[in-house]
Order: sequence, then C-alpha cells, then structure tokens
Amino acid sequence: MSKRSKVSGGRLEFIPPQIPTLVEQPPEDEGWVHEVKFDGYRTQLIIDQGGVRLFSKNGHDWTTKYWPIALAVELPCRAAILDGEVIVAGEQGAPDCPALESAIWNEPSRLVFVAFDILHLDGRNLAPLPLLQRKQALWQLVEPGAGKIRYSEHFDGDALAILRAIDKMGLEGIISKRADSRYRSGSSTTWLKARCFEEGDFRIAGRHSRAWHGSSGPDGHA
Repeated sequence: MSKRSKVSGGRLEFIPPQIPTLVEQPPEDEGWVHEVKFDGYRTQLIIDQGGVRLFSKNGHDWTTKYWPIALAVELPCRAAILDGEVIVAGEQGAPDCPALESAIWNEPSRLVFVAFDILHLDGRNLAPLPLLQRKQALWQLVEPGAGKIRYSEHFDGDALAILRAIDKMGLEGIISKRADSRYRSGSSTTWLKARCFEEGDFRIAGRHSRAWHGSSGPDGHA
C-alpha cells in the first residue's frame, strides 16, 4: 500500500479488512491489547469529498441500508476510513445480533457504528502505524460517546480474566491485537479471536485474576 490510500476519481477506495485468526484461548504474553468482539456486521466507513459511504466486509456498498449512520456522521475531518461494526444494542446494552437484520429493514434508526480502527485520515495512510497510535488517532476523532458513531475501547492485563468478565456480560468474546502491529488486509496472526466459554468448556479455576482497565450471518471482526 502506498503512503496514501488509493483514490479513484477523487474518492477513497475500500480497503479489504484484516481478519483475525480463531484461537481456543487468548494470548497471555505481553504486547497484546484486547477488545470486545461485538456481535454485529463488519463495516468500513469512508468519508471523502463525495460524502459518506459504508461498505460490508466484502466491499459491497451498504450505504442505503445504513443510511441513518451515514446521515449522523459529523466528524472533524475531511477524509477518513474507519474499520468497525454495525450493531444494534439490546435492552441491557449488549449487541443484539438477532435484532440486527430486522433493524436494517424495519428500524434502521437503531443501527450504531462502533469504530475500532482507522486506516486513513485527511490524506495520510495510517495503516503502517502501530495499532496503539492508530487507536489514539481514532479516539481523538470519535471520542467515547453514546451517539451513532462510537469508539471501541481496548483493554490490557490478564487476557483470560478479561474474557471471563466479557462472558459474564453476555458478550461473544474478545479480539486480541498486537499493540505494535500495522494494519494488513487478509488473514492475520497479529489479531486473534477467542470466544467466550460455553457450558462444558474449560473454565478458569484456581487462578487470581488481575484487575483490568480500559484505555478510556456476518460476524464482527471475522
């Protein structure tokens, strides 16, 4: 990829997403951060001189399906490419995947875009930067909030303790990412996906979990 994201006719082009590798347990060594695996649809949001567009993980233009999100975008930039997921929050605030498909057709006002990465900002290709630098740029652009464009927090610390906490919240799992990794399209071993435990699966026992803290159909990152 060049120093600038590809531009066609003055418009930024879709970038194939980075896809995590499924693992039985998240990595426990240092150098990783962890994010919630939202039970939504992987989506790329592109802002450029032609307006706002949203693409599925396969590069299909879904702007008309996600029109309330497109209309809600008011970010302080001229151009950007954000990687994230479209979700619908359930009654307890957790993503509700069964309600997502229905909302797309019947209640699109319920759709929310949760951004977890940024690949381009105002003419600069951010993909070669380390993950935590990209996350900082994303946070400054989006900032945590409860609007239609939201920022996905990341966590460090004991990965299994984080996964257990996510499990208790009724969420699907976590995506572990190398803090120093660049963004690369396609299958990746610097992004690892671990699902929450199910009945009958191995449970964490006899270990002390360290406190964890945040840095203040289609399935998610996959």
